[in-house]
Amino acid sequence: MTTVLIADDQPLQRMGVRMLLEGTPGLEPVGEAEHGGEAVRLAAELRPDVVLMDIRMPGMDGLEATRRIVATGGRTRVLIVTTFDLDEYAYDGLRAGAGGFLLKDARPEELVAGIRAVASGDAVVAPSLTRRLLDAYAHRVLAPTAAVADPRLRSLTDREREVLVAIGQGWNNTEIAERLFLTESTVKKHVGRVLAKIGARDRIQAVIAAYDTGLVRAK
Repeated sequence: MTTVLIADDQPLQRMGVRMLLEGTPGLEPVGEAEHGGEAVRLAAELRPDVVLMDIRMPGMDGLEATRRIVATGGRTRVLIVTTFDLDEYAYDGLRAGAGGFLLKDARPEELVAGIRAVASGDAVVAPSLTRRLLDAYAHRVLAPTAAVADPRLRSLTDREREVLVAIGQGWNNTEIAERLFLTESTVKKHVGRVLAKIGARDRIQAVIAAYDTGLVRAK
């Protein structure tokens, strides 16, 4: 059973999501929060598997709440669900540690799939945002010498660095295997080692790290 905390300042939105979760096998809503501060408190108290986090809420917003929840180092993961189709929100949310970013116009099955993906350690981003996100905002964190100096890269082997570059370019495991002439099982092992060594919780965090360190640059 995947437990879910719903954080949104709109009662009707919370009610609709709760009804969806209650009618979906394997998902259980365990609480509701009206603002970011309450989301942080309930996440610590209830320890849900996933927090569905709105961004614009009174008081503490969803971005700051996400940072605080992730900073605890607990197992709770955050899936941001917002009305606003803004690349900057998505970028800031993922940098804050969210495991995914979806829009509120997502179909019910897409939201359910997103919750399950984030709960299992995968990452999900609304398709309309993915390429725009990387192309438009990655330049903010680039530093010319970062790839040499960044301590996150020092423990990577040459092959692991190649894999991180491939992840940063948006390749999936099959594409990495084909282009680097490896088996998919070997790629999975490399990806797991890369995530562990750079301290990334999932592939999206690895993509951000690839841009942060200058290994990959916006086109």
